[in-house]
Amino acid sequence: MDLQTLPVLSLADDPDTLAHDLGKSFATFGFAMVRDHGLDPALVARAWALTAEFFALPEAEKRSYFIAGQGGARGYTPFGTEIAKGAALHDLKEFWHVGRDLAPDHPLADSMPPNIWPNRPAGFRETFEDLYAALDAVGATILSRIAVWLGLNDRWFDPAIDDGNSVLRLLHYPPVPNAESGAIRAGAHEDINLITLLLGAEEAGLELLTRDGTWLGVAPPEGALVINIGDMLQRLTNHVLPSTTHRVRNPAGTRAAHSRYSMPFFLHLRSDFPFVTLPGCISADKPDRYPLNGRAPITADDYLQERLREIGLVK
Repeated sequence: MDLQTLPVLSLADDPDTLAHDLGKSFATFGFAMVRDHGLDPALVARAWALTAEFFALPEAEKRSYFIAGQGGARGYTPFGTEIAKGAALHDLKEFWHVGRDLAPDHPLADSMPPNIWPNRPAGFRETFEDLYAALDAVGATILSRIAVWLGLNDRWFDPAIDDGNSVLRLLHYPPVPNAESGAIRAGAHEDINLITLLLGAEEAGLELLTRDGTWLGVAPPEGALVINIGDMLQRLTNHVLPSTTHRVRNPAGTRAAHSRYSMPFFLHLRSDFPFVTLPGCISADKPDRYPLNGRAPITADDYLQERLREIGLVK
């Protein structure tokens, strides 16, 4: 595989072929690009329009949807709040989170607060509930192919993500003609979750760090999804599938005067999922990096809260 070219794969391929090609791309880059995913183009176009419309609202109105003490789990998170782990400067972005709604008496309800919805723009709730459900289904398909590549049953992840704590993030990176020295739109980081499904942005800037230490631009064809491995899947697979460092760099020249929007879907495990390294990912030359040594395994929510503290969303 060309180490400087991220392949574009088709979800319509034969399932075994897709499992092989996805696994190879993920093992090489931690990333893959996929087309033929079945997302409704009209729904996606509506989502892009509503995202731009929401972030154009007055600052005070947007901030009325910020919920203190919730770690940005739902609703609005103001500009300059999130910071990449180990970074000195905050990211140049604001965002909105849509999550899974559970019944108040659901056993996981304490770890997954209810959604809140803005009064405007019209159609916001209906559009993003539909997009959330569609991305959730595509993510389950991707995981089924990953499971096969790992030598597991193709439905292995189904109970692990049932009522999972997945989040759809609507991101706005404002123009940066006078950015704070050294600050960038999104500092170098790895994602926390299992896998991320990213709807491509009109503005360039996404880059991944290759195994040889160079930054590689990620520019999906129109309509394609960018998929990347998160830290939870890296941990579960004993780093057989790597969580790759990536960033969103600042634009150059006249593009600095333009906003950038993106919509990553962070597919998460269910909150009470216990982390136990997959046996098939442990060998004599690849010992378990996360042995239990008689301790109870940490849960997905334990891990999530630890990481949210590191990036400044939870105090």
